[in-house]
Amino acid sequence: MRSVGVEEELLLVDSRTGEPRALSAAVLAAASRDPQGAGEVFESELQRQQLEFATRPQTDMGDLEDEIRRWRAEAARHAEELDASVAALGTSPLEVSPTIGSGERHQWLKEHFGLTAQEQLTCGCHVHVSVESDEEGVAVLDRIRPWLPVLLAMSTNSPFWQGEDSGYSSYRNRVWGRWPSAGPVEVFGSADRYHEQVADMVASGVLRDEGMVYFDARLSHSYPTVEIRVADVCLDPSTTVLLATLIRGLVETAARQWRDGEPPARHGVALLRLAAWRAARSGLEDQLIHPVTMRPAPAEAVVRALFDHVRDALEDTGDVMPAQETLAGLLKSGTGARVQRELLCNTGSLHDVVTECVRRTLG
Repeated sequence: MRSVGVEEELLLVDSRTGEPRALSAAVLAAASRDPQGAGEVFESELQRQQLEFATRPQTDMGDLEDEIRRWRAEAARHAEELDASVAALGTSPLEVSPTIGSGERHQWLKEHFGLTAQEQLTCGCHVHVSVESDEEGVAVLDRIRPWLPVLLAMSTNSPFWQGEDSGYSSYRNRVWGRWPSAGPVEVFGSADRYHEQVADMVASGVLRDEGMVYFDARLSHSYPTVEIRVADVCLDPSTTVLLATLIRGLVETAARQWRDGEPPARHGVALLRLAAWRAARSGLEDQLIHPVTMRPAPAEAVVRALFDHVRDALEDTGDVMPAQETLAGLLKSGTGARVQRELLCNTGSLHDVVTECVRRTLG
């Protein structure tokens, strides 16, 4: 059974005002003193108003969910010492002036990318799934490309930007897309071609190193995994686990197709960019572009097509029933973007939106 690991980026906010606070260094210092080993789990990110944690590789989705909930709670506990909270939000609903970290890498990004880096206070969710080799990993990347916008639609959790409704369900995706290496990619066909492309991108001088290859899905440069990076951080931890379950199913399904000699779909990058825009714009509230036909279809039908596509793999891991239940709840209650908009409609206050999302972050 393939192992799965999750990285989540969380927003650090003031406990009273809900405004983002540049406290990552202080929270990391508190975590480093924790006898439970939290210092090895949390990391800083580009902006000092955010904090990242990474789970261990897990094969059981119940264990993965326990760990996600645990580290969200630990992050909240350390933030509380500083009169702050953590919120699983893709962007801040309230106005913010982001503060880039002082490290050499972060300062290089600030110098070279200007406002793209300065404004990049966005929180995503990255899912790692183990692969046997780079060759298998690239075969997987080639075959999962059209399904990635569906995962984005299911995770959408960033409707607000600088105190305004952006009109998007995932404005994080639109902001993240400003990086020159971000977004969908072509079919590579082989691990050699993939590595050649990455080497050429770094050699261009635009990117600092391989870590700046921000494809929606890529080979991890640190672990023997494929890393799917398209999703917003999810408000509810159960949605994160649903995504991880479906992503593992996608990886296994793609690997089986490769072994059986089934070629990848040849949808062009231009169409994939349109599918990503559609998913970011409306989430699950309208139509999506169907990954097979590349034509519009109701969002629920597209999500169920994804489930059917990976069903055999989910059957083999025993994940069909729990995934079905979580998916039914997501389709009924909506994504984090819908939840945030409904909260604003009910309260009239973005501060209250943040307060409630802090509560929901801990499940």
